[in-house]
Amino acid sequence: MGDNAKKALIDGLNGLLADHLALYMKTKNFHWHVTGPQFRELHLMFDDHAQEIFGNVDIIAERVRKIDGKTLTSIGSIMEKTKVEDQSSADLEAMDMVAQLRDDNAQMVKTLKELKELAEEAGDNATDGLIDEWTDQAEERTWFLAATLG
Repeated sequence: MGDNAKKALIDGLNGLLADHLALYMKTKNFHWHVTGPQFRELHLMFDDHAQEIFGNVDIIAERVRKIDGKTLTSIGSIMEKTKVEDQSSADLEAMDMVAQLRDDNAQMVKTLKELKELAEEAGDNATDGLIDEWTDQAEERTWFLAATLG
C-alpha cells in the first residue's frame, strides 16, 4: 500500500466506523421510541437493523488497526467524522423515523462504494471483500425501510 492510499483508506474506514456508531445509536433511539399502529413491526425491524450495524463496528475498527491505523477515540471524534444526521427527538412520527433511517442507510451505501475505490487503490483485498458484505447489508436495510414507506 502506498502511504497516501493507505492514509485515505484509514480515514475512510474511520468515517465508516463513525457512521456505524452514529447510525446504531439513532436506530436504537427509534427502536425505543417508536409508537403507532406499526409499533411491533417497526420496533423489531429497528432492533434487527441496530444489531446488524453494531455487529460491524469491531470488524471495522480492527481493520483500521490491522493496516496500522488509529481508530476513533471519543464521542467527539465520532461526531466529527460521521455523515449521519444527529436526531435526539423521542417524539418523531414512526414514518419520519423510517424515512430518516432509509436516507441514512442509502448514504452509507454511497460511502461504502467510495470506500471500495479507496481499498482498490490501496491494494487492500481484505477490506475490499468486507466492503462488499457491508454494502449488501446497507442496501438490504435501505430496501426494507423504503418498502415500509410504500
